[in-house]
Amino acid sequence: MKLVMAAAFTLGLAGCASPGVEQYRSEQPPLDMKTYLNGTLDAWGMFQGRSGEVKKRFHVVIDAQWTGDTGILDENFKWSDGTTSRRVWTLTKQADGTFRGRADDVVGEAIGEVAGNALRWRYVLALPVDGKVYHVNFDDWMYLMDDKVMMNRSYMSKWGFNLGEVTLTFVKR
Repeated sequence: MKLVMAAAFTLGLAGCASPGVEQYRSEQPPLDMKTYLNGTLDAWGMFQGRSGEVKKRFHVVIDAQWTGDTGILDENFKWSDGTTSRRVWTLTKQADGTFRGRADDVVGEAIGEVAGNALRWRYVLALPVDGKVYHVNFDDWMYLMDDKVMMNRSYMSKWGFNLGEVTLTFVKR
């Protein structure tokens, strides 16, 4: 991680402003978070470093349940190196249609915006690497493909420098 951070500083700021979720307002099918993220979902993903090399792969089983405007997503990860981890999200739909999310390893609150078939989550994750914890910015983009499949691409950065990407495919059971 130290080498990645040093390389990022050497290469300079490479970030650009990303487009807003509003550009997807007319895309179909429309994403209803309380409908899609409800029940059991499987997701398969990978983390790629800055060069595009796949560093880690994983499978996650998500048990998602809603009560009114509050949803609980219980995520159980199995990583390609044989390790496991768990993250439990509490999501709350706001009066303005946005979502707020909390989890033990999320610093502060995640903010989610939905338009058309797209969801954009922004948050800071406390990411353990080699015995240290780094606060890493995540810019998550999720796109509903149909009533069963959603694609996710997450951009990871620190101080505006690209650290890598996470790609996921969700499949609703």
